[in-house]
Amino acid sequence: MKTLPTKDVIYSFSSLNPPVMRAKAGETVVIETYDCFKNQIQSADQEVAAIDWNEINPATGPIFIEGADIGDLLKVTIDDLEIGNQGVMVTGPELGVMGHRMEAMESKIIPIQNGKAIFSDKLHLPLNPMIGVIGVAPEGKPVSCGTPGPHGGNMDTKLITKGATLYFPVFAEGALFALGDFHAAMGDGEVSVSGIEVPGRATVTFDVIKGTHSKFPILQNADGFAILVSAMTLDEAVKIAVEETIDLLLPHTNMTVSEMTMLMSAAGEAQISQVVDPLVTVRFFVPQHVLDSLNIQLFN
Repeated sequence: MKTLPTKDVIYSFSSLNPPVMRAKAGETVVIETYDCFKNQIQSADQEVAAIDWNEINPATGPIFIEGADIGDLLKVTIDDLEIGNQGVMVTGPELGVMGHRMEAMESKIIPIQNGKAIFSDKLHLPLNPMIGVIGVAPEGKPVSCGTPGPHGGNMDTKLITKGATLYFPVFAEGALFALGDFHAAMGDGEVSVSGIEVPGRATVTFDVIKGTHSKFPILQNADGFAILVSAMTLDEAVKIAVEETIDLLLPHTNMTVSEMTMLMSAAGEAQISQVVDPLVTVRFFVPQHVLDSLNIQLFN
């Protein structure tokens, strides 16, 4: 099994990035990551404003996936996700939802012990390890690793964890896949502008779905599937995600648009992923029992 170390990182997703590894469809790769601050904050005594802010959100990669052509889907299954033993959180002026009420940058070191995040003596939070930045080269200009989009990127979606499978539209030959920005725990919204940021390593398996395309990343797990959409506003993102979901499901049924819309209103869930990046990200989730009842298998 190949391992890609943290020495190979990018700060923007781009078709111009030279690949640092090649992998075949069906191949499994272990990818090591820095935290989103490139491990620069190791103590609460450090001056947060003094770190190198040009080295934020590094993603390890990119990996060239053989056989992934423009118009295909890249399938990425997260087989395992390991995190470090210390996390860090940061917030401050003009950051996140409450930045307008803060006067200085602050950080908090959070040990990871016995399956918990030690937020304080009284607060030992359960872990939900997840990947914040994951995606492929976008169509057109490079996109910062701090920004989400149709290519993936900084979607900060807590469902991107062990056991999940993601499908990314391929916009460049070889897809040029990379990931980073792991969190030990993060709530929907990521309202402070950071989850519990940690380094780690992910074990992923690649595949290529030929002749099938999507405008946006799709996530599938044991509970169902979701389309992940990033836009300027939550309203816009929700509307796009709902319509894309309906358009994805309709060809598998004999339902009308009206009937499918009612079904999605009864059983689908509009969920917030994050509200603090340059674009906000939502997911529209459809439970697995709906797919089972309609005998729908999205990708074979």
